[in-house]
Amino acid sequence: MNCESLKTAETPSGKDAAGENFPVGSIFLPAPLRPHIAIFYAYARTIDDVADNPNLSPDEKTRRLEGFEGAVKGKNNNPAYQKGHAIRESLIQCGVTNQHCCDLIVAFKQDVTKIRYKNWDELMNYCNYSAAPVGRYLLDMHGEKPTGYAASDALCNALQVINHLQDCSDDYVSMNRVYLPEEWLREEKVDVEDLCKSVASKGLRAVMDRCLNATEELLTVAHELPRKLKSKRLAMESATIIEVAHKLTRKLRVNDPIAKRVELNKFQY
Repeated sequence: MNCESLKTAETPSGKDAAGENFPVGSIFLPAPLRPHIAIFYAYARTIDDVADNPNLSPDEKTRRLEGFEGAVKGKNNNPAYQKGHAIRESLIQCGVTNQHCCDLIVAFKQDVTKIRYKNWDELMNYCNYSAAPVGRYLLDMHGEKPTGYAASDALCNALQVINHLQDCSDDYVSMNRVYLPEEWLREEKVDVEDLCKSVASKGLRAVMDRCLNATEELLTVAHELPRKLKSKRLAMESATIIEVAHKLTRKLRVNDPIAKRVELNKFQY
C-alpha cells in the first residue's frame, strides 16, 4: 500500500499512557512542558503501534516508519504523518534536537525484522534506541546537561527490561519476539516454547532472575540521576520512577509473569 494515498499512516492499538511504567504527564513536570511531552508520547506511541501491527507487512511497516522519520526531519509534508509533523513543530519551538525521535525509529524498524537477541549487550544496544531516547528528550526539554544522560539511560533501559519481562509471554505468542537473551536461555536449558506455558519453568525463572539482577545494576547507576538534575521537579519525577522500577523489580521476583501480568495497582503507584 502506498502511504502517499493514505489519510493516515497510523494504526492505533488502543494503548495509552495509563499502561506505562512511568507517569507520563506527571504533575511533577512543569505545566508549560506537559503539552509538548504529550505530543512526544503520542508520536512514540504511534510509531510503536505501527511496528507492532500484525496486519501490516514488514515492508509496509518500514515504509510508514520511514515516512514518520521524514516528517520529523521536515522532508515530507504528507498529512498521513500528522504525529510526525506535530513533534517536529514542538521540537522547533522548544529548541530540542530531533535525534531522540529518529533514534526511536531505529528501534522500531529493528522490531520489524529482529525477533531474537543473542546476549545482554545486544539487548542493551536495542534499549539504547527504544528506551534511552525518552529520558534524553526529557532532560533536553528541561535544559539539563548531557552529563545526566548515562544515569537517565540506565533508568530508561531498566524500565524497558521490566516491561519485556511483564510482557514476555504475550510478545512471543502474538509477535514471535523474545527479548530474553538467547545466551542465558541456552545456559539454563530453556526452550522458547516455555513462554507459552501456564507457569514459568525452573529454567525460565532462572533467566528472568538473571534479567532482574542486571536490571538492579542499571538502577544502581540510575540512582545518580536525581542529584544530577537542576530541575527539582524533574528530580522528583526521576526519583518517583526509580521507586516504581524497584517496586516492579521486587514484584517480578516473587510473582510469575507467565501465569499473570505483574504490575502495580493504583495504591502502590
